[in-house]
Amino acid sequence: MLVSPSLLAADFGNLEREMTWFNASDADLLHLDLMDGIFVPNLSFGFPVLEAVARLCTKPLDAHLMVQRPQDYLPRMLKLPNLRYFNFHVESDCDVTDLLGQVRKAGLPCALTISPDTPVADLRPWLNVLDMVLIMSVYPGFGGQKFIPATLSRVRELKAMAKEAGKEILIEVDGGVNHETSPQLALAGTDILVAGSYVFGSADPAGRVSELKAL
Repeated sequence: MLVSPSLLAADFGNLEREMTWFNASDADLLHLDLMDGIFVPNLSFGFPVLEAVARLCTKPLDAHLMVQRPQDYLPRMLKLPNLRYFNFHVESDCDVTDLLGQVRKAGLPCALTISPDTPVADLRPWLNVLDMVLIMSVYPGFGGQKFIPATLSRVRELKAMAKEAGKEILIEVDGGVNHETSPQLALAGTDILVAGSYVFGSADPAGRVSELKAL
């Protein structure tokens, strides 16, 4: 099980301290939730913060773009030295096929995100090119929401679709991940857990990461 703690829940007044424990932890990736105030109502952080975090973080960056026009972000995101995933929403205002092609040309894995109300079957047109899918288990744009139980069947559905297509696709889940939901997600076939407040809000965040990885 891979674990990608979400920076959105970190203490932004002490980013250097947060990155110190994070770099020494068992975490595999650092999840970055970018919001533009259009695709979702909230704003998160911009490129000055991203660039500062990229300098401090020694692990790969797992960028999740909750933005209306992800294609506008790609050129600058590619300048981050440790970017691993450029993951954008299938519901965004872009030519998905073209943008996935640009991501692949840049040497990154192809990744897409689907919101809770989007059918998993909507991913079929890109199934053969995808390396990773992020299934939102809460509605995008707000932290601290309750986990949507139907996510478990959506993970199983995507797993079956990938198997049918003969594809190995990593499945990431973001939202409401904690000690109760994470074992269920692991059993359903989730490969990467995104955890925000459950990790960063803990008195022992590195210990929480290790607990999740033990799944």
